[in-house]
Amino acid sequence: MPDFVLDARLQQDCLPITDFPLCRLLMMNDARFPWFLLVPRVPGAHDAIDLDADDYRRLWDESGELSRAMRTAFTPHKLNVAALGNQVAQLHVHHVARFRDDAAWPRPIWGEGAPEACDESLVAHRRGELLAALPGRLRPH
Repeated sequence: MPDFVLDARLQQDCLPITDFPLCRLLMMNDARFPWFLLVPRVPGAHDAIDLDADDYRRLWDESGELSRAMRTAFTPHKLNVAALGNQVAQLHVHHVARFRDDAAWPRPIWGEGAPEACDESLVAHRRGELLAALPGRLRPH
């Protein structure tokens, strides 16, 4: 089986945060939204149904843990969780904290304005808040 390689578009648009047991955790480089992605480190996976039964459960368990941590860290009005794959075929699941006063509310974030790159302090703040809210077994050691 080939080694896992992160899609070039995800490498370009995202910042690495950590690896969970199954997924790589990335942060979208867009200051407008606390926006994280889970990418299962399974070569060739395009849709969740491409995963075996254990990895399928693990993906959604990790998604739930990330969602709970985001709720704690960012106290959003709503969490949007979606696996679209229209522009990037590699399986990835978006997790976006939404607020009534965000740049796109109440519309979907896709196609709403141009991304605004995060500065170093915002990256450090969001990363730190999220990691602190994750269960210990998912935090980097």
